Amino acid sequence: MLTDSSQAGSSPTNPNRNLDADAFTLRRRPPSEKLLDLGFRQLTLALASVVAIVLLGIFITVFQGAREAMASFGLSFLTISSWDPVNEQYGAFTAIYGTLVTSILSLSIAIPLGVGTAIFITEDLIPSSVREAIGLMVELLAAIPSVVLGLWAIFVMGPAIRPVLDWLHELLGWSPFFDTAPQGPGMAPAILILVVMVLPIITAISRDALNQVPIELRQGAYGVGTTRWGAIFSVILPAAISSITGGVMLALGRAMGETMAVTMIIGNSFNFSFSLLAPGNTIASMLANQFGEADGIQVSALMYAALILMVLTFSVNVAAQWIVRRLSLRY
Repeated sequence: MLTDSSQAGSSPTNPNRNLDADAFTLRRRPPSEKLLDLGFRQLTLALASVVAIVLLGIFITVFQGAREAMASFGLSFLTISSWDPVNEQYGAFTAIYGTLVTSILSLSIAIPLGVGTAIFITEDLIPSSVREAIGLMVELLAAIPSVVLGLWAIFVMGPAIRPVLDWLHELLGWSPFFDTAPQGPGMAPAILILVVMVLPIITAISRDALNQVPIELRQGAYGVGTTRWGAIFSVILPAAISSITGGVMLALGRAMGETMAVTMIIGNSFNFSFSLLAPGNTIASMLANQFGEADGIQVSALMYAALILMVLTFSVNVAAQWIVRRLSLRY
């Protein structure tokens, strides 16, 4: 004879069979809810399109402003270092060289510092309260305005590093990269101030990437007998390398476009020199110094330089997307 529970279609071992089948049927959505979803979808599409439209509008505006200089100077604008408003001879090679050198060298210093700091504050090397304090200070460093960092570079950092720069000139003066006696403002101070500015970006993104690594990977590494540093360099860093690389490329874009702090400390000289101790220039600092008083074809030349900077930063972002995608597939 069937029991009541059997007649109800359930068993003691499967209590979920007691649930009403109607609870799993799709409910009919009212037209107002469908309309709301459609409106939200269209709104997000419109807002996303605004970003692309603004970017395209900026590019078209800069390109239109640069057409006169592009027609007058052509690609020689990229290889000429003279900037002579009197004779209307313009070339951006010095600024392009300064932009690339200061950005790349600042990253070569900031990457080990930033990633090392991220490892230090994510691993259990010190008490958690100290790690949180260090992380907070790094984030506060990113909030300091660039003009304040520029003033600090002029009055504090510059005099502090002057003996070191003099020593480098005496020791490596035979090299074209250190053959100029330090004069105060120059490429080297600009590189160091860029390190200070991009360090919080690399550290913050690297810290978040390391915190997102699954704990199972760390435990598995310890389970096969590896050491703490073996787990960090063989398991944790490879697992987070794609996000860290994205942060580095983001910092590179910030370094290439930084204006005020670099303008205040680099010297703003159009005399080309390989020396890191000599005054130099960047595209961003050149635009900040020249645009306010420019007229005629000089405005177009500055627009041409701005277009070059846009192409460089766009190339950095495209390269970042490609590298992050390749590393994500690999790891």
